[in-house]
Amino acid sequence: MTGETAVLGVKRSAGGRLWKMRAAEERDIAALSQRLGVSDMLARLMAARGVSLDDGAAFLDPRIRDMLPDPSTLVDMDKAAARLAEAIEAEEKIAIFGDYDVDGATSSALLIRYLRALGREPQVHIPDRQREGYGPNAPAFQAFHKAGAKLVITVDCGTMAHEALAEAQTLGLDVIVADHHQTGGALPPCFALVNPRRADDTSGLGHLAAVGVTFLLLVATHRLLRQNGYFENRTAPDLMQALDLVALGTVCDVVPLHDINRAFVRQGLQVMGAGGNVGLDALADVAKARRPVDVQGLGFQLGPRINAGGRVGESALGTRLLTTDDRDEAVGFAARLDDFNSERRAIEAQVQAEATAMAEEQVAAHNAPPPAFLLAGQGWHSGVVGIVAGRLKDRYRRPVFVVAIDKGGTGKGSGRSIGGVDLGRLVSGAVDAGIVESGGGHAMAAGITLAEAQLPAFAAYLQEKLGDMGFAEASEYLLDAAVAPQAVSLNFVEQIARIGPFGAGNPEPRFVLPSVRVVRADVVKGEHLRCIIAGDGTGGSVKGMAFSSVPEDVRALLGRATGLYHIAGRLQVNEWNGTRSAQLVIEDAADA
Repeated sequence: MTGETAVLGVKRSAGGRLWKMRAAEERDIAALSQRLGVSDMLARLMAARGVSLDDGAAFLDPRIRDMLPDPSTLVDMDKAAARLAEAIEAEEKIAIFGDYDVDGATSSALLIRYLRALGREPQVHIPDRQREGYGPNAPAFQAFHKAGAKLVITVDCGTMAHEALAEAQTLGLDVIVADHHQTGGALPPCFALVNPRRADDTSGLGHLAAVGVTFLLLVATHRLLRQNGYFENRTAPDLMQALDLVALGTVCDVVPLHDINRAFVRQGLQVMGAGGNVGLDALADVAKARRPVDVQGLGFQLGPRINAGGRVGESALGTRLLTTDDRDEAVGFAARLDDFNSERRAIEAQVQAEATAMAEEQVAAHNAPPPAFLLAGQGWHSGVVGIVAGRLKDRYRRPVFVVAIDKGGTGKGSGRSIGGVDLGRLVSGAVDAGIVESGGGHAMAAGITLAEAQLPAFAAYLQEKLGDMGFAEASEYLLDAAVAPQAVSLNFVEQIARIGPFGAGNPEPRFVLPSVRVVRADVVKGEHLRCIIAGDGTGGSVKGMAFSSVPEDVRALLGRATGLYHIAGRLQVNEWNGTRSAQLVIEDAADA
């Protein structure tokens, strides 16, 4: 629930948004502040995020030991863990089929590192995005079988791979699917399907990323091995040291950061700060990420580089980086991923320009955005369509599918959604109805494969399913509080960090500095605006930074450096030459 009136009367900011305040009941704020001994501001932020009095202490200090669910609550988990434990004890050849994104790479790396710690070297296959597409395929299973594998574990994929899994079954391979994507009508033919989104699963763990599901599979397997006496004469791997991988996959798959996911990320960042994974260290170095790495660093610096390998480079490179213990090798892998990321950005810019032009034509034709955008182009790189779909989703506030059509007329696309539209369910319905050839995903993101000739039918399907939805035309910007520049201290920002990590399901607080002046503004690196924000007659000032991703109208307004403005954004600690200070990362502004 949000406030009913526009904050400071801003109905249309320079960024084109309506400002509203997150609602919080005063009695809840007082109760949280009194019981937990926190400031009224911190209590207000917690109340606005729906944190109850009983859950307040755990919210401030989320711990794995307190929040880890029993893996056995997941359907097929006990069966899967027993089979994996049996394969480990019998020294069977184990194979891993992973996805090429960050969630898939971290899930694969979890399994690889655990098995290596037990002296087992698994076969690993990460499909090439261009040649093989998403998910398990028959040739990969045939190669596993030929190499002597008895057990295959697919991670972050497999739920909708009916034909490939049927082939594995024919070959006599036992396949465990550890996934979190939306299921279709029928379940795939496999030894075990561990997926909290399957219809008969009542675990309530549908918010897990695949890396979280994989971690629980290892917890269950580890427990069985210990019960069987497997570790009596060998050192047991420390699963807690793998939480850096779990944190990375959880953040980058944009799953809700509540309950166990918050604990995964909070403790995973601590593990990462200790520097145990040389691959992550090398990647943070090449990305010039702030240390210790935070959620922003995971999501916007490390994650995109790992994804770049699967999008435009070598699909397995991210997994190799996360599993190497050779520092020189890690530095080389990280450098190549950084190069691929630069290449990805150039390709993405071209596809985005063409897709935006198509979207504008659709808006002009209907004098309004359609219920969903379906944008397809010949020769587009399939590795960037998901990123472009996400950017256009943010721009038009509609679900967006962007499809790359190859020379043979086959389209591979990605969709990104908005709140209230479950893309995974929509795509599963299209697959079941034969409208697209294959696809799957979850609420906010999905992938599809279809023939070019199927595009009109899929467009009609989206229109039918979404045509009657009421879409809010006004883009809302939710604020948590108004503060004066003199109140923005380093201590204030550090106190706010206590309710992190921030991400999907736990939005980072946004603040507005009302009626302030920009006393100095200059352009940094040709695209970012740096400024000093001062109170109007009240004293005090704070540094501000508007990055290139901020709407041009906002940066232009602040660049005038005259008059009074309301300036909004999020607060962070800025570190420069060993000095730490508070800084406002500007996201929006309005004339006062």
